[in-house]
Amino acid sequence: MFNKIMVPVDLSHAARLEKALDCAGRLAREFGAEAVYVGVTAATPGAVARTPEDYAGKLAAFAAEQGKAHGITASGHMMVSHDPATDLDPTLLKAVEETGADLVVMASHVPNMTDYVWPSNGGTIASHAKASVLVVRDR
Repeated sequence: MFNKIMVPVDLSHAARLEKALDCAGRLAREFGAEAVYVGVTAATPGAVARTPEDYAGKLAAFAAEQGKAHGITASGHMMVSHDPATDLDPTLLKAVEETGADLVVMASHVPNMTDYVWPSNGGTIASHAKASVLVVRDR
């Protein structure tokens, strides 16, 4: 049913993604799909890594860890953005195209008042991606 599952991850908040990561891992195992963990970083030093190359290494290690934990084929796909906080949605939509994903599994927060002003990342990706999107609430 699905061949490639894209899983957006924020390595600085990986612990809060547990439910979505488990869901993606189970789906990948069930369908024999590859999981591609996509991380977005800036070209400048950040909290997770000092360079994009360092970030790519950490993302690859994270993907390998997820692959081993779920018994699936997994890889990392790094995207560089000039400002990941404001440019996240178009960067993730580009990653859907670059990876050839036919399913996106991503974490979301419980909706709150700010969602009436700014759309959620999950909602934007679900509205505009050419792939199916499963948004997993963290609670």
